[in-house]
Amino acid sequence: MQVKDIMTPDPVTVRVDSPIREAAGLLRKYHIGGLPVMDGDRVAGIVTETDIISLLDTGSLSSDLWLPSPLEVIEVPVREFINWEKTKRALTDIGDREVRRVMSSPAVTIDEESDIADAASLMLRERIARLPVIRNGKLIGIVTRADIVRGIGEGEGA
Repeated sequence: MQVKDIMTPDPVTVRVDSPIREAAGLLRKYHIGGLPVMDGDRVAGIVTETDIISLLDTGSLSSDLWLPSPLEVIEVPVREFINWEKTKRALTDIGDREVRRVMSSPAVTIDEESDIADAASLMLRERIARLPVIRNGKLIGIVTRADIVRGIGEGEGA
């Protein structure tokens, strides 16, 4: 079975200069975990949920037990409000950044004529979950791990 038999044609994409907010919105709207990033008609990279989440550096969390004093009980809500305001500003800043700043590049791609076993092997070797599918240098589809599993199941008559 070939990649073209199991791929999703005409995948949802985002431009390299699009804001991260747009990419996150597309991931949410279409219930997908990643999408090709386009620079004109060329696949420039891939942006995933993990790429976007990695922008939210939370630092190391303390494992110490903290019991507030009576004065801190009053202070904590104020401090947390200030931290929430900082968090909102940080999220706004992240959302305004261009996708090119967070995408994985170069994109690992596969030809439509490739066997699904080759696609599976490439995904495992590169530790990725999706491959843009290329025909004559142009994006024509995307294949995911779930597509490969489904293809194997169909091949067994399931």
